[in-house]
Amino acid sequence: MRFLWVCVGGAAGTGLRYLVSMWLLRSIGPQFPFGTLAVNITGCFLLGLIMHVGITTDLLSPTLRLALASGLMGGLTTYSTFNYETMQYLREGAWEMALLNVGATFVLCFAAGALGLAVARWTVGS
Repeated sequence: MRFLWVCVGGAAGTGLRYLVSMWLLRSIGPQFPFGTLAVNITGCFLLGLIMHVGITTDLLSPTLRLALASGLMGGLTTYSTFNYETMQYLREGAWEMALLNVGATFVLCFAAGALGLAVARWTVGS
């Protein structure tokens, strides 16, 4: 049942990301990815709020917290999870792990994206 709630939340988050991105694209224009920036900022704020409230109070059941955090926020943006995990390292005083997470995520994801583009170009051409 929890899996179903995560899926429902994920679908809602994905739909919300699309709507926000399209609205900002039409409102502000295509000169900068404002939609992506907006959902990443919003998702980071909301995931921090959801996790703190869910862990420190009884206001959210574990299932609702999972549906909101992994589902809705996961569908809205995975950057929020990266941000939350890095903030947890910082809260624990594990600065090295926080820096490793930031550096590894940036470098490896950038490299993976470049490699994916290179493989696609090699496979199907420019």
